[in-house]
Parts: sequence; C-alpha cells; structure tokens
Amino acid sequence: MSKNFTNDLKEFYELVGSKQKELGEYFKIVEDESSGFKDMRVFIDIFLQDIGLNLNNENRLSALTRLISLRDEQLVQSLTKENFSIKRIDEVKEIAYLWVKKFYLKRHKELLHVIDEKELLNEFYRTLLKGVNLVGIALSEWQSSWTKHIINTINPQLQKEFGDKTMAYLDEQKLYDIDEHGVKSDRAYSVLQKEEEGYRVLSYASFFKDEVKEVVKAFEEMCENLSSLEDNDTKQKDEYIAYFKALKEAFGETDQTKLIKRWQDVDSAWMRVTSPIQVGHPLEYYEDHFRKAVALEWDVRISNPSNLGADKTYKNILYMYNTLFNKLGTQKRRVQELTISNLERVGLYIGRPALFYAAEFNGLFSAQVVPNDEIVSKEEGKKIYAFSDNILDSLRAKPFLKIQNKIFGKEFMDTERELVFKKPALWHKVYEITTIGHEYGHILWLDNDTETNMNKSGVFKNIEEFKATTGGLMAFFMNEDESCKSHVLADLIKRSVGLIAWMRTDEVQPYYCEGLIHLQGLFETKVLDFSDKLEIDTSVEAYERLKTWYTKTYETLAVHYLAKKDANEFLSNYAVKQDNFYMPVQAKVKAFVDFYWTLHQDIGREIDKDENREDWI
Repeated sequence: MSKNFTNDLKEFYELVGSKQKELGEYFKIVEDESSGFKDMRVFIDIFLQDIGLNLNNENRLSALTRLISLRDEQLVQSLTKENFSIKRIDEVKEIAYLWVKKFYLKRHKELLHVIDEKELLNEFYRTLLKGVNLVGIALSEWQSSWTKHIINTINPQLQKEFGDKTMAYLDEQKLYDIDEHGVKSDRAYSVLQKEEEGYRVLSYASFFKDEVKEVVKAFEEMCENLSSLEDNDTKQKDEYIAYFKALKEAFGETDQTKLIKRWQDVDSAWMRVTSPIQVGHPLEYYEDHFRKAVALEWDVRISNPSNLGADKTYKNILYMYNTLFNKLGTQKRRVQELTISNLERVGLYIGRPALFYAAEFNGLFSAQVVPNDEIVSKEEGKKIYAFSDNILDSLRAKPFLKIQNKIFGKEFMDTERELVFKKPALWHKVYEITTIGHEYGHILWLDNDTETNMNKSGVFKNIEEFKATTGGLMAFFMNEDESCKSHVLADLIKRSVGLIAWMRTDEVQPYYCEGLIHLQGLFETKVLDFSDKLEIDTSVEAYERLKTWYTKTYETLAVHYLAKKDANEFLSNYAVKQDNFYMPVQAKVKAFVDFYWTLHQDIGREIDKDENREDWI
C-alpha cells in the first residue's frame, strides 16, 4: 500500500472512532440534565411519546440503548413494565427498527460525504463505499418483511403446531436447504410458506421478489461502476468485483436446491478479499432457531492500521488444542487436521465497524469468526474480526447503573472501572484473552458435519458459545499472564451474571444459555454463593478450583463434539426449558437467576446517583 493510502486509512479509522465516541456522549442526557445535547433529548422524548412510554430517565436510557448500543432488551423491559401487550411490543420493536434505520442511514450518508470531501482512500474505494451504501439501503428496506415473515409469523406458527417436535417435523418433511450433493445444510437462505396442507420452501428471491430485485439492481450498479476504476493501492479490484458478482448471483438465485452452493461461492470469493477495508455479508443465523435462516447482515469493517494482532492468544490456543487432542481424540485425526489447517490460515482483522445496515440495526457484534461453512473453510480458512476499540468506547460511555453496585459491590466495580478507564493497555490484553480467544475457540473440535449432527434438537448454538469462551479460557489457563488473572476472572463473573438480562431475548438465547453453564461452574466451585445477596470469592484458591472445573468440563465437552452427539444432551446438565425460557437445573443457581431477573426488571435501568462516571474519565 502507498504511504498516502495508509495515512488515509488512519484518518478514516479516526473519523469512524470520533463519530462512535460522539454517539456515546449522548448517554449524558440521563446522567445530568444540564449536560447539554438538548436536540438529542428532544429526539429521544419524541420517540418515547410516539410509542406511548412515559417520559422518565429509565425509559430514556432504554431508548438510548436501542439507538446507540443497538439492543432492544431494555426497551422491551420498559414496555413490559408499563403493561404493553406482547402484540404491541412486537409492533414497537418494528417502530424502533425503522427509527434506528432512519437515524443511521443519515449518519452513513454524512460519513460518505466527508470521505468524498477529504478525498480519502482512492476513487475505487470511495465508489465501493457508495455502492455498499446503496446495497445497504435496499437490504434495510427488506429487513422488516424478513422479520415479519420468518420471526413473527412462520416460527410462532411452527411452535404452536409442533412445539418441541418442530425440528423433527422439519427433518421429516425435508424442509431445509441442501448442498450440491443433496446433504442437509446447517443453515438456510430460504423461507417456509404455509400451504393448505403443510409448508413449502422458497428461496429468498422467490418469496421476497421485489426486495431482492432492488438488492440485485444495487449490486449490478456497483459492479459496473467499479469495473472502470483501478485499485493501485491494495490490488483487490478483481477480488472485490468477483465477490460482489457472486453476491448478486446468490441473492438472485430462485432454485432452492442451488442456494447453498451459491452462498459457498460467495464465502469463497469473500475469503480472497484481504484488504484492510472488509465488506461483510449475510453470515450468521441466531434469530431463526428452527431453520437457521441467515440474517440480512451487511457492513463495512475497517482494520486499525496501528494494530499488531493477537499472536500470543493464537499460540496459546494452538498449544492447548494439540495438548488436549492428543489426550482425548487420537482416533479423530481428520478433525485435528481440519482444525489446525483453519487455525493456521486465520486472517485476523482488529478494527471498527464503519457502515452497517439491515439486521445489524438490531445489534452489532463485539467479535466474529466466519465463515460458518466448514466446507468453504477447509479450502479457504477463516477470518476473525475483533472490534475492541468500539467495545472500550461503549464501556466508557454507558451510565453507571444502580444494579451493578447492588449485585457486585463497590469494591468489585471500582476494580472493573479502574481497568476500563485508567488501564487501556491492560484492558486490551484481557480483551484479547477473553474475546479474541472466544473466536479462536469457535474453530476447535469441528468436522464438516458437526453442527448438522449435533443440532437435532435445534440447540447447537446454545452450547457452542460456551465451547468458544471456554476454549479461550483453557488456552489462558495453560499459559497464564499473572497481570491478567484477576481481571479475566472478574470479566467472567460480570459477563456470566449480566447475561441473565437476556433471558427473554430470543435471538441471543445462545449467549444466555452460555451464561447459565458458566454460573453453574462459578457456584459449584464457590467462586459465587448466594443467600439473600451475591457473595464473590476471587481468592487464589477459588481461582484454582474454578480452573479445575473448567478443565474437566471442557474435556467432557470436547469428547461430546468429537462424537457429534446431540447438543441438548450436554445442555440439559445445566439448563432446561420452562415456559419457553431456559432455567438452571441447579437450585442455588436458579435462586440467583430468579433474584437477578426480578431485580433487573425492577431497577435494571436506574442510574446510580452515588457514583459519578465523570470522576473516572
């Protein structure tokens, strides 16, 4: 890359970062009425009035969290507290999506205007970003009908008709996507349509005809505009155009039997794009628990030009995996070879999301390892994305909540805040261990058909997130950094407890279930205890007890993966479904989860008036 392009990348990265920090400043309107941001306060209050919520700081925080953090759990809590019906809550969630969409499409347009004015990057990339924006607008329009049909119509119908036997019904009727060899896929790029008797499968292009037509049109325009330009800086013109053409073909495919192959072609073409400006496509499938319909993700991620990577975590993961595989899996060498091959070919991109659309207006990721298709990964490897700067900015911007001190105590929270506000270099080391370690952990123990075989009960993701986090922890346990030990433990405790708040947020159920498994370990080893309040033991002895528990549990889980057993056989040791929500099996864990959930509903959005965030900045 030329020096000018590298400098432009730095300026682009700093520009995106400053806009993210500017957003975080808006949280001040619930901390101090004299803090300014009058226009934002009016903007938030108009939204609350439009959806019928009372004007108070709890509800303002819910609306700000929906707008800035892109999560709707707190908004749903506010609606529930004011006795909105389930039907009305679904309606308000759509109103909120449209509100957020309008807000960010305007911001994205402004960002692109600044890039044009400053003539940042080269003409190829400026044109590419404009093309991505046009595709994003089309996908964002489609998102509403995607959610309405799959999440709010078909899935409730299936649940009502078949309940716990839904997955068996879908298998029996072959209502899934297949690869070119006729093998069932672990995800779908299609929808079900209700018929007089049963259901039939239709591709996205066949069912969402008008929406897909607009998306395909945007790709055609982008490819045409890019074809006449040159990329003399990253030499990625051919790779990018091949990628966008593959996306156009995949979105436009009407033959349901060809969908998986089309999208494998997309993933393969995308893996060959190695530019520091990455364009993400539909990859994940958390929202749809039944057929794993892939969400309408679309974004631009920019790598931090100053970041050096995560070599230590990579080496720790490799050492841990080989050590345990030689102990547990000597009969499954093919799995080991596939995993090592994927690990060795990981492309790591540490940076920020710059532009994002559609499904991502409902939540961005803190990190990601993709593609999920193991057949593609066998040929092309994996990419890991980590957005540490965004996460740190977010932690610093969010108001201090009363529930945090109530649950964890002042001493625990002060140590946490010292790390976040005063020790950024150490915080980034802990993030590398826990979050980047988590993404590497996803890669381990998988064969080409592991997910398909383990997902018979439809809950593979509900143990996969635990496997990922624990893989990162195990790698750390085998090569500990003394400066990070207490912070890694504190992060685990805080995250595991905090995930209880996602109990009734269906699309993030895998993370909530992950939290329940961690909590059982924390309680069994007496790191945590509960009677009328949470007791926390972070002594060396407690840490060692917990390390022993994780070693034993992870080895059991690894054997489970190698045998490709139904995920529910493992999950049911820790959590079972009650009234459509998972609850812990262990009595003391359940008592604490009930306590925290009730407290979360009651004071989960109350600002802590006894602590001042400004004192830490």
